Parts: sequence; structure tokens; C-alpha cells
Amino acid sequence: MDPLPTFSTKPRRAAKGFTLLELLVVMVIIGLLAAYVGPQYFGVVSKSEVKAARAQIDAFDKALVAYRLDVGAFPPTQAGLAALIEAPAGARNWSGPYLSKGLPKDPWGQPYQYAFPGKHGAYDIWSHGRDGRPGGQGDDVDIGNW
Repeated sequence: MDPLPTFSTKPRRAAKGFTLLELLVVMVIIGLLAAYVGPQYFGVVSKSEVKAARAQIDAFDKALVAYRLDVGAFPPTQAGLAALIEAPAGARNWSGPYLSKGLPKDPWGQPYQYAFPGKHGAYDIWSHGRDGRPGGQGDDVDIGNW
């Protein structure tokens, strides 16, 4: 007579790791979350860049007023906003620099534009927005002190 097979009373240890199906389900869930959250996140980022540009233009406004009080006039277009950092030729009573951290670029890495006299006021300061070109709509719209 053949001996009966013996069965262990210890539970068998399951194989470690995840099945392909489990991994696919997790990847689909992550993809759905990214598709939902991504556009909202990038919308907030573009709004913050516009707010940063407006804040920098406001700082330029204040610095230009201080410049005008000292020198007697706003800097000419040729001198540009650099006149807030270094005295332009012929600027009497210049007491700058009028910006504490140098001349910043706009949030998209482009220099701000300046014109005196301006089309919209005594002077104009503007950024061409995300696309770096005049005009535009949405995130590409020009941002100015007008």
C-alpha cells in the first residue's frame, strides 16, 4: 500500500509583488487624477505670472515717481528703466538706485518695455506677456500700467 500524501498545516506563502492587472488599474487611476488636476494647476500658474508682472510694474511706477521727484522728469525712452539703476547722462540730483534688487525681467524672462511720453499716460511700462510679442489674447495678452 502506498503511503498517503502528507499535507502541511502551514499556510502557503503567497508570491510577492503585484499582478499586471493591479498595476494597470493603478496607472489608470493616476492618469485620471493627472487629467483632472493638471489643467487646474497650470491655470493657477499662469494667473500667478500675470499677478507677478502687475506687481513688478507697480514697483516700477513707484520707482519712477521717486526718480521724477529727484531729477525733475521721467527718464527718456532711450535711457529706459535702466535709469532707475544707473544715472543716465545729464540726470542732475539722481539719488538712486531706485530699485533695490536690480532691473528684473518679466515672469517669462523678457525685459519690460518703457516709453516716455507714453500713449496711455505720462509714461508706459509693459510686458508682451507669455508669447513675447505685441498683442495677444489670454495668457499672451500684453500687461501694462494702463
